Order: sequence, then structure tokens, then C-alpha cells
Amino acid sequence: MLEWIFVKGVLVGLLIAAPVGPVNVLVIRRTLVNGRLAGLFSGLGSALADTAFGAIAAFGISMLQTFLERERDVVSLVGAAILCVMGFKLLYRPLPSIAGDKDPAGLVGDLTSAFFLTITNPITVLSFLAIFAAFGVKSDGTVLADDWLLIAGVLAGAAFWWAMVVEAVCLFRDRFTTTGLAWANRIAAYIILAFAVGVAGEVALRFWGYL
Repeated sequence: MLEWIFVKGVLVGLLIAAPVGPVNVLVIRRTLVNGRLAGLFSGLGSALADTAFGAIAAFGISMLQTFLERERDVVSLVGAAILCVMGFKLLYRPLPSIAGDKDPAGLVGDLTSAFFLTITNPITVLSFLAIFAAFGVKSDGTVLADDWLLIAGVLAGAAFWWAMVVEAVCLFRDRFTTTGLAWANRIAAYIILAFAVGVAGEVALRFWGYL
């Protein structure tokens, strides 16, 4: 029984982390430029944010849920602004070279930036509520040992997804030339900016009553 609860958490973590988004682009680019550890720490930052959202959904922390739902547009705009800054920095910064196996110096920054990029998406907690409902996970506000096991599974599932992504990128990393990295940089920047426009557009549509 307990093992199945953990497996449920792993599956939820995979389902939340897998959809392509700006964090995926960020993790792939950092892995290409700075190596495996930079990608893993970035993925871990996103996994920790997903786990925090999962805890809110699983533990039934109604105050935070209400706040995120009420301030959804504000949080979304903050996230869109962060994406814009990241996208334009990628477009206009000098082209980096692909690092060797030396551990990058900014691992804490990689982790925290990915964490805050993920945490500024309040839709994630709503996604958790929907997926938990699909898996038959219910919360009455009481924190039980089963809830902690479920959240541990979410962290394990999300972290496993990012580890697979990073390892997949590392398989092809040595084949990237300067030209390939330049294109990867531009594509990453445009994808991140497109997500920013999409988030801001969704807020605008809600404001005008179309959503």
C-alpha cells in the first residue's frame, strides 16, 4: 500500500515535469553550455518548486491555494517578466563556449533561478489538484504520513525526469559546434519569449473576459 502511494507520487511528478516549457529549454541550454551539473541543479530547482506546489495541493493548505488563485494574474505577470528578461539576455549576451567537464561555479544560482521560474507559475498547483483528483488523491487538511510519502514520490519523479533530460542532452553535447550552439541560443531565447507572450496574453484575455 505504501509503495503504491510512493509510485503515485512518482507518476504525478513525471506528469507535471514532462510538458515542454521554458524550464525545459533552460535546463537543456545550461547542460549544453555549462555541463551536466548545471543542468542537474537547474532541474533540481524546478523539481523542488513542483514539490512545493504538490505539498500545497496534497496537504490542503487552503490559504495558499486561495492566495495563488486570487493573485493568479499578478503571479503570472511576474513570471512573464522573468521570462522576458531571460529571453532578451539570451539574445544579446555574447555567445558562450561549450564548457568541458569542469564543474560550473554558479550551481546555486542555477538551482534558485529554475526554482523561481517554476514557482511563478500558479497554474502548477491547479494542475496538481487535477492530477491528484484523477489518481484519487484527496485531502481533508490533515497531514498524514501517506501525504509525506506522496510528496517524496513527486520529488523523485520530477528529479528523475530532469536527470533523463540532462543525460539525453549530454549524449549529443560533444557534437555541438559553435554554429549549432548559436542556433540553440537563438531558438531557446525565442521559445522563452514566446512563452512570456503567451502567459501575458492569457492574463489579458482573462482581464477582458474572454477566459
